[in-house]
Amino acid sequence: MTVANGRRVKSVEDSIADTEEPEHQLKKNLSGLDLTVFGVGVIIGTGIFVLTGEVAQTTAGPAVAISFVIAGIVCGLAALCYAEFASTVPVAGSAYTFSYATFGELIAWIIGWDLVLELALGAATVSVGWSGYLNQLLSDIGIGLPEVIAGETARFNIPAMFIALVMTGVLILGIKLSSRITSIIVAIKVVIVLLVIVVGVFYVKAANFSPFIPPTQPAEDGGSGLTQPFIQLLTGFAPASFGVEGVIAGAAIVFFAFIGFDIVATAAEETKDPAKDLPRGIFGSLAVCTILYVLVSLVVVGMQNYTELNASAPLAGAFSSVGLPFFSGIISVGALAGLTSVVMILLLGQSRVLFAMSRDHLLPPGLAKVHPTYGTPYRITLITGVVVAVMAGLIPLGTLAELVNIGTLFAFVLVSVGVIVLRRTRPELPRAFRVPLMPVLPVVAALASFYLMLNLPTDTWIRFAIWMLLGVIVYFAYGRKHSRLAKGGDHDHSVETGDGTAGRRRTS
Repeated sequence: MTVANGRRVKSVEDSIADTEEPEHQLKKNLSGLDLTVFGVGVIIGTGIFVLTGEVAQTTAGPAVAISFVIAGIVCGLAALCYAEFASTVPVAGSAYTFSYATFGELIAWIIGWDLVLELALGAATVSVGWSGYLNQLLSDIGIGLPEVIAGETARFNIPAMFIALVMTGVLILGIKLSSRITSIIVAIKVVIVLLVIVVGVFYVKAANFSPFIPPTQPAEDGGSGLTQPFIQLLTGFAPASFGVEGVIAGAAIVFFAFIGFDIVATAAEETKDPAKDLPRGIFGSLAVCTILYVLVSLVVVGMQNYTELNASAPLAGAFSSVGLPFFSGIISVGALAGLTSVVMILLLGQSRVLFAMSRDHLLPPGLAKVHPTYGTPYRITLITGVVVAVMAGLIPLGTLAELVNIGTLFAFVLVSVGVIVLRRTRPELPRAFRVPLMPVLPVVAALASFYLMLNLPTDTWIRFAIWMLLGVIVYFAYGRKHSRLAKGGDHDHSVETGDGTAGRRRTS
């Protein structure tokens, strides 16, 4: 550990040394292809089945495809920063671990607490969505479940709890098993997405693409009071629909269909060759998903005029409009498969972040124990799964899902800035992947992510601030006193100093 200006900064060497401790050692079973599958598995969820129609109808028109491209580029900028960090610090915890090495313990705790908001709440939200799609499929064949126990309005959501607990069990049994199951699920949903594209393209009408970018119109409802976008509250600027402004506003909405690629970085410690495989997994999953999103959006707006799209079920509605209603069932299967993998990978990411925090004693260290047979952090995984299952089963999540978005974007901002900081404080570190055009691209990534945060509702910002305040209280009540760095740390490493001579970096 180093202490600078009162900050507890955990060195990269200390983080890597922690991964070699027998009681905390995770099995390295993942390849670049496995990571790409994980990324695709968590990115392709309901976004591709819902957001396309919503944004085309209300914000961007047929140019929603351009909105997806812009959002993909913004994510790509953040991905560059994640790739450099993950290949330099191949340790579980993602943005939490990266922040520990750059900003210090307090900021690391805050980002770890923030990731709890993103991942656990996200897993619970998606589990509820999975329950809704399952009940819809069961209803289509005449065996639907009572609404009191299934679907988004259930009082005691049994299917949502079921999927969360089953995926928890899979994660405990090993990362390789998790990877194989994810591969099967991802294959199913990608095949269905490709089927939608291949069949739908034969029903595309060129007239539906005109005008490709509809004329600018005032937005119907930018919200008021606490429901209005935070940037509107700050500036008084009301957003517009359609036109170039609408395309950019649409990018801010469809951006959230890409959320999840950062989960790939949480599996760094279980990757065979993290220096090469992590960048491949991050960029590979982003590239695949961007291409699929653009193709699906072009097919949907080509099949049915954007003004007539069904905002809640655009794909099913588009196929019904051309006389292929049976495709709605196929699309529901694809959505169900998509959500299954999303639940599991969000649980994976959450358990790895909490594992890293427990190993650093910011949470009780007993939670970081690794199973002797399966090589997984089974205690923290089980606790995570049970908590997510309870939230999914009992709590009406509703608009709280927006907290997932602001939590993710906040992590993007810190990681983007953190890459610049680590380049300056530890220039001698070996970096298998380096962000080009430093520091321009990380700055652009941070600003773009922050701009998207500003487009979220004001009440989401208020809830986020309350959650962060609660996290700071927990840190000073427990984490700061029990942290390994508070007790002096326990690593001693030889490092290369800036002038090329051998130096000593001692945790103290």
